[in-house]
Amino acid sequence: MSKPLCFFIITALSFLCLRHSVAVNSSSCFPSAAGCGGVSIHYPFWVKSDSGQEYCGYPGFGLKCSDHGPPIISLPSDTYYVTEINYHTYTLTLLDMDVVNQSCPRARHNVSLGSLPLSVNYDLNVNLSFYFNCSVSNDYADLPPNQISCLKNEGSKKSYVVESPGLSDTYGLNIDCEEKVVVVVKKKEIRSDELVSGFGEAMNEGFVLDWRRATDCVNCEDSGGFCGYNQTNHQLCFCTDGSIATKSCRKAGRGRIAIKNKVIVGVVSAVAVSGAIGLLLLSTNNCYCNIKSWRRRIGVCVTSEVDQNIEAFIRNHGALALTRYKFADVKKMTNSFKKKNWDKVVRYGSVYKGKLLDGRPAAIKLLKATKEDGEDFINEVASISRTSHVNVVTLLGFCFEGKHKALIYEFMPNGSLDKFLHNNTNKKSQRLTWEKLYQIAIGIARGLEYLHRGCNTQILHFDIKPHNILLDESFCLRISDFGLAKLCPKKESFISISEARGTIGYLAPEVWNRNIGGVSQKSDVYSYGMMLLDMVGGRKNMTVETNCSTDKYFPDYIYDQLEQDGSLGCNGANNTGENDIAKRMTIVALWCIQTFPSHRPTMSRVIEMFERRLDLLEIPPKPVISSPPRLELESSTTTNTTT
Repeated sequence: MSKPLCFFIITALSFLCLRHSVAVNSSSCFPSAAGCGGVSIHYPFWVKSDSGQEYCGYPGFGLKCSDHGPPIISLPSDTYYVTEINYHTYTLTLLDMDVVNQSCPRARHNVSLGSLPLSVNYDLNVNLSFYFNCSVSNDYADLPPNQISCLKNEGSKKSYVVESPGLSDTYGLNIDCEEKVVVVVKKKEIRSDELVSGFGEAMNEGFVLDWRRATDCVNCEDSGGFCGYNQTNHQLCFCTDGSIATKSCRKAGRGRIAIKNKVIVGVVSAVAVSGAIGLLLLSTNNCYCNIKSWRRRIGVCVTSEVDQNIEAFIRNHGALALTRYKFADVKKMTNSFKKKNWDKVVRYGSVYKGKLLDGRPAAIKLLKATKEDGEDFINEVASISRTSHVNVVTLLGFCFEGKHKALIYEFMPNGSLDKFLHNNTNKKSQRLTWEKLYQIAIGIARGLEYLHRGCNTQILHFDIKPHNILLDESFCLRISDFGLAKLCPKKESFISISEARGTIGYLAPEVWNRNIGGVSQKSDVYSYGMMLLDMVGGRKNMTVETNCSTDKYFPDYIYDQLEQDGSLGCNGANNTGENDIAKRMTIVALWCIQTFPSHRPTMSRVIEMFERRLDLLEIPPKPVISSPPRLELESSTTTNTTT
């Protein structure tokens, strides 16, 4: 077949791609009186429907009309009624669907906004902390205030409601609760002396959120346009004259698609017919090879199954609200990935230090071109984009352009925790104090508790280890690297995985031996426990002078030390306070690495154990079996090892 004919066919296919990415009905995005449930809906919000107009507003701002109530918005934590939208003050009022018309509602989830351009307005709102199924020690005369008598509890356990910061800060040493949930209510609906009788009514009044303009929409809005996104999640700017711009409506010309929608549809329809006829002629290998060559040059929409899956994921998760970068921008951020610009502190595999286009430092993770790219990419974006927590790393954006896939994170100048644990230098600046290690341990626990219980869909990390704990300039931690993560509905206790995932030495036994139990959030608890032991063992920096060198598996060794005399022997602690911290971390760790998942605590329980008095912590039974020593297995070539 002749090359001119192939060129024509390729051109036709290119226009077909253009149809999906540009030719949208711009006039349908202009403000109108559209609404449902008595709430007016227009830009930056849009109505979810079968016809789909997600290109008419911000990703994640789609509202679903309900048959018998206000419109519904889906947040990472749960679904809410939108009872009011104020387009002058940029606020919206949300009501938890689970508490409607209940005089004594049971708070079931925290409010999580993920990466949506939304924030809680604390001038108008206040947090209420609920503590469920609590046990109070008998030696404490004054019971905590605000007991909720209308909720059903287990046995003699009680439930409480307080204004944040909460019950545990005041009664932490004398109270033990199974669950804590923090909700947001309007400040004007709450009186401190009537919390128990008034919290139900306050929750039924909802709470107020502010929305802010998405960063990449500012120029469009300032020019009088209305921001939207096409099917590949690239920004569009709908102008009042019916045209579509890529950035702003200030002037026609470069960057402006000055073509009416009807003309686009007509041209594309004609080209589509030509393309369909041309496709029938694709019968020779010569033309096929030419297409493979040309698609690299003109970006024709012939993609691999992995790429199609990723594009489908991005398209179906408009609520990600993340910036999508071109690969050329990523190269510019990292100065073309030149070695001289790599920061050894943050370079782990293919992670590079770079600068965003606005000058802010960032960490750029470049995924390798392997078959697993698609799953790792989707896992990481799907997991982190659902989170918003001080102890979970922030994903700033991503790049997906053919074989190039990159994730852009906030930059953490102190690198990962492991370099402070396994450091052979004697520089004091390279060591963390026991108090700092203790704060890091609690922070990791809070981050994991949030992943397991703070989101609408629980997130199982599957690779908790010091290498994946990043530290900022103040040594505040972030949990990172969600490439192996799995999403699991909260109602499901166990998750099915096709193969072992994680790092040997931190891998829960049920992951590689299904006879022990099902894989669940308790698998992360085990990894956390092994990491705690790593923090205790790594901090002491064993040397000849300490006379603590041993070939014994460290969890067994440290358990024997506790069992014999209640001490840890040589742990690097220099005083009673430091030794108490090391002992507390060790006891918690040993509970976390119990062989059977049912014997391990939840992360909520772990946090409570950290808050209790040391003398009230019981030493757990010795695990029946342990994971093989890390040093022995890290030298193997097993395919189940992930670093």
